[in-house]
Amino acid sequence: MDNLPSSKEEGTSSSLIYNNDLMSEGVIPQLFSCFPLPAINEASSYLLQTTSNLGRRFSTIVEEVVLADGSKTTQIISSSDQQARPLLGNSISSSEQCSTSSEPSFATADPSMHDRRGKSRKNNESGERNAAIAESTQNFWNGASIFKGLVSRVQKTLRGSADDIGWLQREPGMPPVEDGTRRFNELLVDIRKGEHKLPESLVYLLVPGLFSNHGPLYFVNTKRFFSKLGLACHIAKIHSEASVEKNAREIKDYIEELYWGSGKRVLLLGHSKGGVDAAACLSLYWSELKDKVAGLAFAQSPYGGSPIASDILREGQLGDVETRKLMELLICKIIKGDLQALEDLTYDKRKEFIRHHKLPPDVPVVSFHTEASMAPGVFATLSRVAHAELPRLPIPTFGPSGKEEEVEPTKLPVVFPLAAAMAACALHLYLRYGEKSDGLVMRKDAEVPGSVVIRPDRQMDHGWMVYSSLSDDPNEADASQVCEALLTLLVELAEKKKLESAKKNE
Repeated sequence: MDNLPSSKEEGTSSSLIYNNDLMSEGVIPQLFSCFPLPAINEASSYLLQTTSNLGRRFSTIVEEVVLADGSKTTQIISSSDQQARPLLGNSISSSEQCSTSSEPSFATADPSMHDRRGKSRKNNESGERNAAIAESTQNFWNGASIFKGLVSRVQKTLRGSADDIGWLQREPGMPPVEDGTRRFNELLVDIRKGEHKLPESLVYLLVPGLFSNHGPLYFVNTKRFFSKLGLACHIAKIHSEASVEKNAREIKDYIEELYWGSGKRVLLLGHSKGGVDAAACLSLYWSELKDKVAGLAFAQSPYGGSPIASDILREGQLGDVETRKLMELLICKIIKGDLQALEDLTYDKRKEFIRHHKLPPDVPVVSFHTEASMAPGVFATLSRVAHAELPRLPIPTFGPSGKEEEVEPTKLPVVFPLAAAMAACALHLYLRYGEKSDGLVMRKDAEVPGSVVIRPDRQMDHGWMVYSSLSDDPNEADASQVCEALLTLLVELAEKKKLESAKKNE
């Protein structure tokens, strides 16, 4: 026991026990030459520092997960050391017993027999010692690997989606984008003057995004606005919490139904995940839809992926199992949706899908992305997300007829501080990644390769496109007018592509 290193001198836990045989045979020094003690101290310091940063940048629940993982690591390492002690002790005691019991026989036995028994005893002692050394070495490295794994999990949590944001711009082989902001602004000015150019020869299909089934007014104002212009406009009744491929099939059926029912081609506008679903539809079924679809407009769609979805569902980070269980409870049990809908928006899933199913090069595409305002006044803004209808109430009258009259039902707006929620998310994403977003989608991830991109200077959050605000500025274009300008630009792009294709054929 005198040869045991002091915890003060070596900076190790007192629970670690080293055997004299291990020290004398150079096994422990050899182990520490591969995994030096200063590296352990340096890793410990780094772990404490990153944990401190984690406390400033994440919520209290993540800090609790860090402490839980650290506690599990300590228990595993301690249990490994406790299992190693009996092995070493048994090795020593067995060798002593063997030596004591065999001494009388050596005195009376034949010399050759004495030599054979001596060699056998030494071989047994050596085998037991080697087994104990191997077991202790394995336990040591198990503890070390668990510790390194914990550090890796912290690093992965802190790194988040920093390496994935804007990956479409860095991906080789992607077609370049064209800036259409100037033309979009010109069309928007004309629309506000009453000049509407959308043709009646097309059918307009609006594809809603994630959780739209729980927002009764999602796209309703835009559909009503288009109907007043005499345009055939529909909202795709899809399960917004379903997977991308499932919704892609449903959108295909919608397009074919509209086309065969009206004889008109369909112009698509997808908001948020709706744009991703619509793009998947065209990528998977373009051979069947190329004569039925006139183009696709993306409005604030995470075509490249979403850091929100990726940070929630990333495997290998702290609390990944607990977070997934929480999202399964929320989406699958409460909302009755499919967790795959959120997982399909992660960077890993989007990379895999886009690399295997690119958008057809001959389909006209427009992509539109914005930046959410983070001004203090935004936190007092309310958005109308639904309405509550009061029941008809019979009111007695005391006139000559003596009949009861019913009061017409009254609709009360259901409001929610949606702009405040988007501003908070946008602030979080900006502080963590230094990138601008509309609150849910990064601007870089909303630029579809090969599309005409609109980059407006006006600040609009992710929910503004589909839910009207109670404090909309009458001097600014509303969401319906923005959607009309997007589709008008898309029609112009389709005509341009048609002329270019005709010239090539000539």
